Amino acid sequence: MANGLPSGGMSRRYEDLSGPEIGSAISPTSILLLPIGAVEQHGPHLPMSVDHVIAHETADAVVAECGDELDVWQLPTMSISKSNEHAWAPGTLYLSPETMLAVLRDIGRSVASTGAERLVLLNGHGGNTTHLGTALRELRLEIGLKTFLMHPSLPPAYGGTSTEDELGMGIHGGLNETSVFMHLRPGQVDLTKAERKVPEALAENRHVKFGGSVSFGWLSNDFDPDGYIGDPTGASAELGKTLFEQAVAGLSEAMAEVKTFEFGR
Repeated sequence: MANGLPSGGMSRRYEDLSGPEIGSAISPTSILLLPIGAVEQHGPHLPMSVDHVIAHETADAVVAECGDELDVWQLPTMSISKSNEHAWAPGTLYLSPETMLAVLRDIGRSVASTGAERLVLLNGHGGNTTHLGTALRELRLEIGLKTFLMHPSLPPAYGGTSTEDELGMGIHGGLNETSVFMHLRPGQVDLTKAERKVPEALAENRHVKFGGSVSFGWLSNDFDPDGYIGDPTGASAELGKTLFEQAVAGLSEAMAEVKTFEFGR
């Protein structure tokens, strides 16, 4: 099974269904999976497609892994999202927070017409995380969907792990993200342009830091004009392959819980 195609050759990509097939293929027990990426600067060593590629390829792999068993349908990847922390960089494509939420509302209304009750947002862009948490409740309140948020890896700025060498601050374009992209798109990474860009002084703080108890507003060029935060210099496709496969396994396991989730009463 490859490229999200179940045995028998039937695609589990939502857009490959004909209109009449929606009624027979999608049911209240189906899970609709919406990959959300971004097109934004990732420093000089990476293309702007990083978050789009990671979200899309992860969704492909998860659907290939568990789509048949759990009745998961992959929605088209939403590649432009809330990337305005990178608005300073020419070429970054972004939606305002208000537009982003409006788009998600409209998508929610659209998919609810199929009868499916579960919508999973698979987020490949850390800058979306807080906003998507709000979207989960809005979609639940306004449309009645059971909504869930997953990440290929939880962003360090929101409590996820980062490497010890990066002092927990491999936030954007760092070791792990660069490695995963090297695995997915060999030849599109130029490590000759990579440098260590870790805001060392923040590590001395107990509270006000990435992943600390006190959050702070930031733009991607607040710490360095190159706009990435981390140390990608040791990145490798081998590390990326390991991280990617671990993410797919963990997300597939989580999807099984999504399938049976009900509000406790």
